Order: sequence, then structure tokens, then C-alpha cells
Amino acid sequence: MRKLFIILMAVVCVSVQAVAQESPLKGKKILFVYGGWDGHEPRQTHDLLKPWLEAQGAIVYSSESLDVYTDKEMMGKVDLIIQTWTMGTITGEQERGLIEAVRNGVGLAGWHGGLGDAFRNSTEYQFMVGGQWVAHPGGKVDYDVRIVDKKDPVTRGIKTFHMQSEQYYMHVDPGVKVLATTTFGGEHAPWIKDVVMPVVWKKYYGKGRIFYSSLCHDANDFHVPEAMKIMTRGIEWAAESKTAAGKD
Repeated sequence: MRKLFIILMAVVCVSVQAVAQESPLKGKKILFVYGGWDGHEPRQTHDLLKPWLEAQGAIVYSSESLDVYTDKEMMGKVDLIIQTWTMGTITGEQERGLIEAVRNGVGLAGWHGGLGDAFRNSTEYQFMVGGQWVAHPGGKVDYDVRIVDKKDPVTRGIKTFHMQSEQYYMHVDPGVKVLATTTFGGEHAPWIKDVVMPVVWKKYYGKGRIFYSSLCHDANDFHVPEAMKIMTRGIEWAAESKTAAGKD
């Protein structure tokens, strides 16, 4: 945890300097929704990323309830929603509020099960995100993440890197723009040997930008610099959804 704290402080310090250079998050209104299964450490990851967001100049509203999605005033004023809520149940009213906001241009960003395994019974939600978790063979394993789009601002300058965490096997929308992948070795499920699986992607849902990374099972995984950089850059991209609609 000491190493994670040092990395976070370094990110915050760099971010303070970035504000002076007009960070893309400066003045952005961000709704951070967290909860669901505690194993993915929603509170810890919220507490980890919120200081960075504020150092960037963002205005952060935090909620531990999905009912915030029914608040039309809130959903109408925010630029971005960050969600980490694994294995929950969303009501029809909550889902409609979230989906309508994104369709109208609010960005959506998240990681791992907090976005990619949130509401298993909601196919429209999965259609919006662009994928759904189905397995992580072997639990926490060693695997590599390979950057496949080296020109995109989210992944530019990042090289292949290593993770020791859950390697997500997902059902993925073929229409997403894939930025990074991982290849399964087949040790724990021989029939998926050499399968190349998207790890990081971006897409649109209506007018809203969607950014997703299957990395970062818990707060400790954010100590991997590449994983943290990809997530923060993805948040910045998604937060410009209203001001850069239709642009990549």
C-alpha cells in the first residue's frame, strides 16, 4: 500500500501541474457512482481516484446509490459518469435515467467488473458498455497486455506490460474500437488457448462516449503505472463527450 500511495501522490503532483496547462478535466462535472460487490473495492478505488480528479480541476459528485440515475437535474448537468458497481441489480427507472443521459451526450467510464460486470440482467446496459464479463480462468494469473492502437491518445507511448490479476474473458461488441488486448495461454481452459481478447476499448452510445478497461481488479492493481495511465487518459477522453461529440 505504501508503494501505491507514493504512485498516487506522484500522479496527483503531475496532475496539479497539468491543471496549469488546462487539463481536459478542468471544470468538468463528474458523477462517481460506487458500490456493489466489495471484492472489487469500490470505496477504495473511489478514494484513490477522487483526489486525482479534483487535482485536475474536476467537480466531483459521489454517490453510493443507483437512485442518483433517476435524478434528472444531476444527470442533465454532469459531463461524465464514472461507475464501479459490480454484480448489482438496476431498476428500470434507474437504467432509463442512465441510458438516456449517455445517449444525450454524457460520457461513461469504468473498469473491470465495476462497469463490465455490473448488471447481468440488463442487456441494454451491456449493449451500451460494449461487453460483458463471463469468466476469469484461473483467478488471479500472470498475463501480458499488448497495445494494438499505438496512435490513440489513450494508449500512445505505452508498451506491452505485465499484470498479475484477473484476466477477463468477455463477450465483446465487434463494433468497439479496441486499444489493447491480451492472449490466453490455455493453462486453465485449454479450449481458449491463443484466444486474443480485447482489454481496453472506446465506443459511442448515442452521443455519449464510453471508455472501458478490464484491468484493475482492486485498488492495488492501480500501482501498475500503465494501467493507471490508461484509466486516467480514458477518463479524460470520455469526459469530453459533450464538447467533442462525434470525434474519435
